[in-house]
Amino acid sequence: MVASPRVEDRVRELHRRAVAATNNGQPVVGGRLIRAAARLLGLPAAEPPAGWPAWPDLATRVLGTYAAVETALGNSARGLALLDEADALVSDAGRGILRQQRGLVLILIGRMDEALVCFDEAIPLLRQAGEFVVLARTLLNRAMLHQYAGRVRLALADLDQCEQIGASHPGEDGLARIFAKAAHGRGQARVLTGDIPGALRDFDAASGFYAEQSVGMLPVLAVDKARALLAAGLPHEAAAELDAALEQFPRLRMNQEHAEAELTRALAALASGDPAAARSWAGRAERRFRRRGNETWAAVARLTVLRADFAAGRRIARIGAEATALAGRLTALGLRNDAEIAALLAARARIALGDLDGARAGIAPRDRRTAPLENRLVRRLALAELGAASGHRRVTFANARAGLTQLQRHRGRFGSVDLQTGTTSLGKELADAGLSAALAQRSPGVVFRWLDRSRAQAFRFRPVRPPSHPETADAVTELRFLSMQIRAGELAGKPDTQAVKRCAALEREIRAKGWQAEGVDNSHAEAKLREVGDELAETGSAMVCFLADRGALCAQVIAHHRVALVELGPATAVAEPVARLHSDLDALCGRQLPPRLDQVIRRSVRTQVTALDAILLAPLASRLGDLDVVVVPTGALSAIPWGLLPTLHGRPVTVTPSSSAWFDAGRRSGRATGAPLLVAGSDLTHAEAEVARLAPLYPDAEVLTGPDATVAATLKAFDGCRLAHFAAHGHHERENVLFSRLNLADGPLMAYDVQQLATAPEQVVLSSCDVGQAVVRAGDEVLGFTAALLYGGSRTVVSSVARVDDRTAGGVMLAFHRALSVGTPPARALADAARAEPLMPFVCFGRS
Repeated sequence: MVASPRVEDRVRELHRRAVAATNNGQPVVGGRLIRAAARLLGLPAAEPPAGWPAWPDLATRVLGTYAAVETALGNSARGLALLDEADALVSDAGRGILRQQRGLVLILIGRMDEALVCFDEAIPLLRQAGEFVVLARTLLNRAMLHQYAGRVRLALADLDQCEQIGASHPGEDGLARIFAKAAHGRGQARVLTGDIPGALRDFDAASGFYAEQSVGMLPVLAVDKARALLAAGLPHEAAAELDAALEQFPRLRMNQEHAEAELTRALAALASGDPAAARSWAGRAERRFRRRGNETWAAVARLTVLRADFAAGRRIARIGAEATALAGRLTALGLRNDAEIAALLAARARIALGDLDGARAGIAPRDRRTAPLENRLVRRLALAELGAASGHRRVTFANARAGLTQLQRHRGRFGSVDLQTGTTSLGKELADAGLSAALAQRSPGVVFRWLDRSRAQAFRFRPVRPPSHPETADAVTELRFLSMQIRAGELAGKPDTQAVKRCAALEREIRAKGWQAEGVDNSHAEAKLREVGDELAETGSAMVCFLADRGALCAQVIAHHRVALVELGPATAVAEPVARLHSDLDALCGRQLPPRLDQVIRRSVRTQVTALDAILLAPLASRLGDLDVVVVPTGALSAIPWGLLPTLHGRPVTVTPSSSAWFDAGRRSGRATGAPLLVAGSDLTHAEAEVARLAPLYPDAEVLTGPDATVAATLKAFDGCRLAHFAAHGHHERENVLFSRLNLADGPLMAYDVQQLATAPEQVVLSSCDVGQAVVRAGDEVLGFTAALLYGGSRTVVSSVARVDDRTAGGVMLAFHRALSVGTPPARALADAARAEPLMPFVCFGRS
């Protein structure tokens, strides 16, 4: 072949396109292009091509990129051989480029320490040669290595240098992509420091560029976003991100990234309480890493297999030995964070086996300063379990409390209630350890404190309004319009499947933007037993806090300044009657059933409420006397219409997420004092009549009916009003509770909208449908339309936990408001109003 400028230009163009395709997450395309460039150069060859003295640097670049692409596609031996050939061609000017390429290949096969040496050597050479784009790329890769090793400060310093290079050389081709990857890398670093909102903002910034010019990087970004969501306690949301990404990796042939996604999917399954699925995903990832010759990542995957086995209670003795060996191996590989998790796993296995001395030796005496939150929490959990096994409850309490305090600080960085509630799951085992030790000690004050620490911690934070984004406002507007379109289609018997899909996408987009809100780290203190007891005595009330410990259901009763802990039986006994009761109430709602079927269902309702009463309240009756009752439910008990149970029928009952939430609601200043609001929603036959009957009770009320009952008008009047009543169809969205809604004239008023209020209404009444339902997350964190109002600062919400018969609800609501308007407390007003309609599933939430 004759060397010519045309050939050289063609090779350079192919090389440029190959680098761009590979960096955009398209190694298959990159491989095709770089092989074409190599063929034009006659490479690879046993000897450098004769007569090409002017082209050694170009040949070096081609071989280096060729090596990286082959390795990315799983041909690591071929990649290393190509680098060796490039070593024979490289000039002094190209040595920096070749060193960074070798470092990249070494990363892809898991030889991290060797890769770091290559990058450290390459960076001054690249700076000296003026190769600023390659220099920035090398700094990105070195930052990634620092992150893997837990050296976040060094990673951020490298990313800062990337941005400085971009600012100093704005005309350089390829720096825009590097800017996007620097934002991506900064997000990865923020995840390690616990700044999840900041990380998600960085990922959002990177995604804009990727969507336009590097679509192959979007699934890679999705994996990192999933890691952030796992760090915020949202494993189901992380799994959704990962499942979408996993569909794309086979087509892209990004084998390393594919394996990392499988490994992260395993962690999501583990966090969701599915160790069998976690083991399966981690095993796939381990096999894929080993096929690539990446023993470093294979070791991390193996650790996840062991964690899944421990969660399932399998092979505990083997886990202790294997995790110890794995900890040493991970340390040698420079993965300190993973090594520490392995050592703590070995210690916990030894505790389970009774080898307390061996466990004690495997737990570091103090937290590492740079350790991520997960490591800190697992270390505290191991120490708490060691204390319990040793009979030293004070050790258990001290470590469980210290871990939960660290988690509380972490939660304070989040402005999104979604993230605040999700975070509680990260400390569930710590809270359970403290509560179990408290129950074993049987001290009323200690049990009270740990009950309060183990539930609804997000209520301890002041609400934060989500950040305002033009894109989010547009998405909300479109969502309202499409919701109306979907509703019209349903009523006409013509469902609009495309609109449903688009709504789901919009909901995901709006929710993800909300995750980026910063917290204010402003929480109220835990309530003290004495304070709560005094408050209960003053209001003539008793508090019943239900809890489940190791499958047993218990209740702590606080009444007349006395505290009792009562065992109620197996926790599983309540699930079936609660489910049947809901099914029966829904079947009766608004239907003219045949008399015999109606009698059968009503008899079933009586059977279920009698069964629930016998399990939950009959053992407490002597302690409750005739006092008003404040219920702090757990799990499935959150769905019970308490006023239907015989012991509580006709008695004022208030349901609250925690004793601290109840106490704080009574102390909160700055009550809303605006004019009352009465709203009649769309498509509800009796709504306007109901509102018309209530209006004379509130002469200063703003009344919105018919086409005037728009979302905008409602929100304006809703903000800061002292009382709001909605007679409107609604829906509780179990899969995306942020979009639980009430139907108004021009679209839905959503739980999302409630977060936008500057001042929460004092009291809210929702007289239709089942928007009193909630999704209960780990740690009894509740989400839903009613919960959104309580989080926002509303003192009282009256709503239903099952469907409501609109024909009879109006009478109950009129009686309720007559009492309320003359100063009767909401719980008393509701109890009296519901006497005539014994199957009304309304509940008074919050603080009466």
